[in-house]
Amino acid sequence: MKTKLSQWMIAYGLFLIAMGAAGYLSNPEKAATALMSGGTFGALSMLWGWLMSRGIGWSRWAALATTTLLLVVFAWRASVSWMAFAGGASEKLTAAILITLMGTASLAMAAALLRNVLRRPTLGQVLP
Repeated sequence: MKTKLSQWMIAYGLFLIAMGAAGYLSNPEKAATALMSGGTFGALSMLWGWLMSRGIGWSRWAALATTTLLLVVFAWRASVSWMAFAGGASEKLTAAILITLMGTASLAMAAALLRNVLRRPTLGQVLP
């Protein structure tokens, strides 16, 4: 049961992996965590998308929780990076842009997941 949302979740996971790799390649000495976190959360997001495509209901909630957590982290990290860049640390520009892109994608994905979760009945609810 492939759904659009599960496909978007898998694409979001691939995007996180790509952005983590880009962050690492932009500064391999200092950005090893970008590669690890992008890979870890990208793979987890792809897992949620795969489980969603199989009709596993709780995976939507897990995906929403994970994506919301990432949104908060990316918003915090982007603000720190942009402030450092504004303070004269020009080497922070690439990180600020990549983190902002990941935060924007996380916001869009969280909104789509929230719409889906609120629209679907949960266990124990009766359909009209």
